[in-house]
Amino acid sequence: MKRFSDFAKENKVITGDKVKIDEILGAEIEVIGYKISDSKQKIGTKVLTLQFKVNGEERILFTGSSVLIDQVETYKDEMPFLAKIEKVNKFYTFS
Repeated sequence: MKRFSDFAKENKVITGDKVKIDEILGAEIEVIGYKISDSKQKIGTKVLTLQFKVNGEERILFTGSSVLIDQVETYKDEMPFLAKIEKVNKFYTFS
């Protein structure tokens, strides 16, 4: 008989107090996790839930930034990593 843990995929819970992306622009953060899901606000788009530590405290933010979504998917194997979120013109990016 199989055990549930043998075939179930871990559904990691994202925890932390919610902050707005503008509150941490330019601050060094430790990116520790993420989840990408369908947006409930804009049908047909994705939303990134980013889990990070700043000043030793876990926080999360929500963003529809396609650049951040692409970057976090590209570099997911490098987590955890230190980064800053910068606003360049009309988009956000890790630096």
